[in-house]
Amino acid sequence: MRGAAPVLAGLILAGALLTGGCAGAPGRDTTGREVQRMLDARAAAVLRHDEAGYLSAFDPSARPLRAAGRAEFANLSELPLSSWEYRLTGVRRSGDRATADAELRYRLDGYDASPATAERRLELAERDGRWYITADRPGSGGAQQLWQQGDIEVVRGTHSLVLGVGQDRARLRRIAADADRAVPAVSAAWGGAWAGRVVVTVPGSQAAMGRLLGAPAAEFRGVAAVTTGIAATPGKPGGPAPADRVTVNPEAYGELGDHGRRVVLTHETAHVATRAHTSAATPLWLSEGFADWAAYRGTGRDVRETAPELRRAVLAGDLPGTLPADADFRFGGGERALGRAYEGGLLACELIARRWGEDRLRAFYRAVGAAESRDGAVEAAFAEVLGTSRERFTADWREYLAERLGGR
Repeated sequence: MRGAAPVLAGLILAGALLTGGCAGAPGRDTTGREVQRMLDARAAAVLRHDEAGYLSAFDPSARPLRAAGRAEFANLSELPLSSWEYRLTGVRRSGDRATADAELRYRLDGYDASPATAERRLELAERDGRWYITADRPGSGGAQQLWQQGDIEVVRGTHSLVLGVGQDRARLRRIAADADRAVPAVSAAWGGAWAGRVVVTVPGSQAAMGRLLGAPAAEFRGVAAVTTGIAATPGKPGGPAPADRVTVNPEAYGELGDHGRRVVLTHETAHVATRAHTSAATPLWLSEGFADWAAYRGTGRDVRETAPELRRAVLAGDLPGTLPADADFRFGGGERALGRAYEGGLLACELIARRWGEDRLRAFYRAVGAAESRDGAVEAAFAEVLGTSRERFTADWREYLAERLGGR
């Protein structure tokens, strides 16, 4: 939705241009303005902790919806919100009914430099000249929000904010402690400016995680945590970092030991730190490889522990011919294939750090993310930052894999 705000303001002012299928005369329908005004009042009620004002947006006859809204409002009251607003992006009216699409934008005070966003689709009914919400659902491609999943428990760490549903507070404190250790480790690895704090959400189950991320729960089987956020605009790196969220899978995360949990949260926190310099031009072998490099940096872990799947392949005579492609990182291709992709990216970044130095690895990452497009981005960074070519680096990487992983 970036770039839509200036146009949106004009649409709202025009009113009729934002509505379709309306019964009024062309240019006279004010549904868009009226719905936006109702949403503005709802947003203001959230920020001033006004339950009655928040519930006034719901259809008075929709008792189950109002009950759900009351529970949702109680959860929202637990969050340290600094902003909350709706931006109407479309209204389709038919008589006294309408469907509205809106972008919810909010910030957590002290944690979000830019708003987190969520697409919402609202069903509306007109009663006595006023519009009321009769249903509030995720928009196209959207997902459920944490505050809609149950009572929220909030734990503040030194560098972290952990939001959990259906979780023991002691467990959330341990996750906050893991995140607090991850932040300085990432700062040392990244070496550049970033917010230095992380927001972690912990749903009640893997199934709830799927609903929170708008994806089948099965996709996260064995995945301890993921980071969601918006990549930087190609060619415009280093702007305000978007509001990332690290989401923990309580089932897979709970199976990890202390070291595994620290590695996972350091990896995910590295994605938060590098987000403003990660764009569509950044290949996954670089973004995931750097995050793994940051997670293992300074741990003293042997390559047998950091790259077991790739080592198994190399020992079997199956040395990769190319750097991992983005498709290799997709879930569903098998855990071993996915492991080889991540480990290949890790060892590519490790090679750069060892041969050219850590500062060059960071500069390489930023140079790729700053490119206008994916085409030629990596090739240009290889030449300008490392003084090599993609072909030469790939050959060096293959030799490095054989050297690091081939010993028994």
